[in-house]
Amino acid sequence: MFRDLLVHIPTERSPRPAIDASISIAMSVRAHLDALATGYASTNVPFMAEGGAAVASSLQFEYERALERAGAALRVFEIEAKSAQISYGQYPLSGTNAEIVSRAAEAARLYDLTIVSQAEPDSDTFDNKLPQELLLQAGGPLLFVPYTFRGAFKASRIGICWDGSRLAARALRDAMPFITEADTLTTITLNASDVPADASPERLVKHLARKGLPAKTVSLPSDRGNLQASILSIAADENLDLLIMGGYGHSRLQEAVFGGVTREMFRSMTVPVLMSH
Repeated sequence: MFRDLLVHIPTERSPRPAIDASISIAMSVRAHLDALATGYASTNVPFMAEGGAAVASSLQFEYERALERAGAALRVFEIEAKSAQISYGQYPLSGTNAEIVSRAAEAARLYDLTIVSQAEPDSDTFDNKLPQELLLQAGGPLLFVPYTFRGAFKASRIGICWDGSRLAARALRDAMPFITEADTLTTITLNASDVPADASPERLVKHLARKGLPAKTVSLPSDRGNLQASILSIAADENLDLLIMGGYGHSRLQEAVFGGVTREMFRSMTVPVLMSH
């Protein structure tokens, strides 16, 4: 069971999806919830001997403003957390982008689950980029909540995206606290002929059944350029509350590079998605 949760509260866009989802999860499982808000310093000027004091002063001012933005976001969270009567903590971070990525990822490694909100389209902000970096660096599961999400989170009907890979298996294990409490489970496999025989969707269903977790299988062919759309179509047809999938990608000099399905899911998820890397 998830007992120790972390949520990233955006400071440059609506905090409501992350707050609503995280607090409702904490309430339902009686977990402690820590909120992390990250205000970053837009000024990133190297120190120079000439005018160095002025540059340092400017950076300090940027850091202070960043902390103010983070504090404002956390005050919104605190109002909701107190009303829900959950155990909670909060802390703001400020610094350069690279510093915040490093510190936030290090913090996330201690928690059972990290909750983040999907990037908003047509918005090139650091708040949009941080969750993707956390997926690659946190070492644990991330729950991505659509930016349109409102209300209480539920995971009654869960879809397990399965391709027999290590990352899919990692996501499956990381999501077990949700899976064991679900009302219905659906395994989703596209192009089953590409899945290793020893890790086939049929074998997955048998292994789940041994745990007392009956599941149905949806297996369909799909064009490789249309995998994400096929998954979301199945999610709509099956009325799923949550998708579970591996997160494919790597971080190169703190620039996240993702596989096609993962990248497209970031852009167009219509239900919450639990990802593990």
